[in-house]
Amino acid sequence: MVLSRMISDSDASVSSTFASRYVRTSLPKFKMAEDSIPKEAAFQIINDELMLDGNPRLNLASFVTTWMEPECDKLIMSSINKNYVDMDEYPVTTELQNRCVNMIAHLFNAPLGEAETAVGVGTVGSSEAIMLAGLAFKRKWQNKMKALGKPWDKPNIVTGANVQVVCWEKFARYFEVELKEVKLREGYYVMDPEKAVEMVDENTICVAAILGSTLNGEFEDVKRLNDLLIEKNAKTGWDTPIHVDAASGGFIAPFIYPELEWDFRLPLVKSINVSGHKYGLVYAGIGWVIWRNKDDLPDELIFHINYLGADQPTFTLNFSKGSSQIIAQYYQFIRLGFEGYKSIMENCQENANVLKEGLEKTGRFNIVSKDKGVPLVAFSLKDHSVHNEFEISDMLRRFGWIVPAYTMPADAQHITVLRVVIREDFSRTLADRLVNDIGKVLHELDTLPAKVTAKTELCEEKGIENKTDLSVQRKIADDWKKFVANKKKSNGVC
Repeated sequence: MVLSRMISDSDASVSSTFASRYVRTSLPKFKMAEDSIPKEAAFQIINDELMLDGNPRLNLASFVTTWMEPECDKLIMSSINKNYVDMDEYPVTTELQNRCVNMIAHLFNAPLGEAETAVGVGTVGSSEAIMLAGLAFKRKWQNKMKALGKPWDKPNIVTGANVQVVCWEKFARYFEVELKEVKLREGYYVMDPEKAVEMVDENTICVAAILGSTLNGEFEDVKRLNDLLIEKNAKTGWDTPIHVDAASGGFIAPFIYPELEWDFRLPLVKSINVSGHKYGLVYAGIGWVIWRNKDDLPDELIFHINYLGADQPTFTLNFSKGSSQIIAQYYQFIRLGFEGYKSIMENCQENANVLKEGLEKTGRFNIVSKDKGVPLVAFSLKDHSVHNEFEISDMLRRFGWIVPAYTMPADAQHITVLRVVIREDFSRTLADRLVNDIGKVLHELDTLPAKVTAKTELCEEKGIENKTDLSVQRKIADDWKKFVANKKKSNGVC
């Protein structure tokens, strides 16, 4: 007699996930499911959907670290359940953060005595670090203006139009500070120190300089800015300080441009932020902000709590956060040391040069990035009459590469560029491969109808046929910018 049993819909003992009922229904998207599912099925289904994400290693749009050594991965996983704010319960983790703060402060030439402790804090990234630094500047300025009996309700901050929108514009909007931006111009895509100092007034809480522009990797001239501000402060009696946003360049300049004066060697630099998850070589989720000394961080901004077992000073926008990234940062500092970081940054710079030379050999591109700066290559087409950078970006995705195309800020918004960020895990072989694939894309584009020509004809139909080539180029860039924005909205990206 043959014995058999029908498997019911409620049977969760099926050995194969793909033979089970869980792959026959869609996953919940808006409401939590009523019933549980086996852990194997949950893992498999989510893992399968994640396959549709891009490859992080080939995401050349991002500055964020995408590879760490397996030993560090183990440390991260072993500490993933530690809440950093429980300092009394995890005193060693707190000590590791303090060590990192001191190491970074010395790297940035903070004027510390031999036994003096640096002033700084770990954050979830440079966005939070900038918020904290900005709040310190705002509070110091307010206290000064109140003491002088002057209005203190209209603070402003001076930056270049090339600053990170999600950092500086967010700070200005959230904390009610006027953002005064120095406009860019074609061929000069960073803040002009002379124009920045001209915009400074009595209500300026600080001037923010960028060490490593997101747009083209260029270092702004912090030394020139410092000298001009010293002169203006002497004439006016003000004491306008400088904050350096070294999110990208803070872990590059000390190792390959040690002679460059941008840090606490300059007297007006009062605070610096840096992203540990960029060229600090740690996965996403760690940033740092360092102050010159204790006087630059108003004590009233520091909270003291004791309900977790001991008095704990805290100056952060959030409270609970993981310990893993702090531990990973300390691992990198002791694992690599100055010599290791220097070698990695030199490798990144050399691979950027290889990519730059390969692009120049095509004869089709202008290089927008500078030799001294963050190891990246920003480039634009010499001839926009047939095709544009957005088409190249789109077609490179067929080869797996994620290379962003974007327009410059005001007043250079008619300029469109492509940008490739060179990280630690981007090898010479990958650089050669990318140049080869860009060549294939150019060859394929040459065989296709010209979308740009069609857009130009459309512009002429709308009555702008008498405009200059520059006006048409601006119109085309604006149209593509709107197209990309609408495409992101339709994909649910914000």
